[in-house]
Amino acid sequence: MQKDNIRQMLERFQTDFDEETLYRRYTLEFLRTCDDFWQRSNLAGHLTGSAWVLNPRRDKALLIHHRALDKWFQPGGHADATDASLAATARREALEECGLGELTLLSEAIFDLDIHVIPAKRDIPEHLHYDVRFAFAAASEMLNGDLSEIRDLQWVPLRELAAAEGVQQSVRRMAVKRGW
Repeated sequence: MQKDNIRQMLERFQTDFDEETLYRRYTLEFLRTCDDFWQRSNLAGHLTGSAWVLNPRRDKALLIHHRALDKWFQPGGHADATDASLAATARREALEECGLGELTLLSEAIFDLDIHVIPAKRDIPEHLHYDVRFAFAAASEMLNGDLSEIRDLQWVPLRELAAAEGVQQSVRRMAVKRGW
C-alpha cells in the first residue's frame, strides 16, 4: 500500500455530504499517525476497501448480508499484502464474496468514505474501519456468492435504496450519488 497515493486521493476527494468531509479529515489524520494504517494488526483500526457495484444498466447496486455484523452492506473488507491499492482490495473482495466474473472500475477516484465501528470479537477488540469505497460496474448480474462469509447477496434498485428506512445511512448516501 502506498501511503502517499492514498493521502493524495483523500486530499482530492470532494463531497457534498458533511459526514464525508469529517470522515476525510479523520482518515487523513489516522493515515498521518499510523504506518500500519492498512494492517489488521493495528488494533485501533485500519483502512479497508469496499466496492459499490452497479449492474450493467447501472440502476441496481449489489449488497451482501454480512454474516458477523448481521447487516446489509456493499462488498468489501481488509487489505491483503498482495493488494496494490485499496481499489484492488475492493475489487478482490467483491470477486471473492460475490463470485462476479468481471468488474470495471468506473473511476480511479474515491467514490465514498465512511468510518464505522467493528464490535469486539474473540481476541480482537472493538476497532474502527476507515472504509474507502470505489465504484464498479459488473458485466452481468450473475452471482455466485461465498456463503461462508456472507448470508445472502442481491441486486437492489437504487431508487429503493435511496428511500429505504432500514438501510445503513452510508448505503443510502451512495445510492443517491451520481459520481459514476
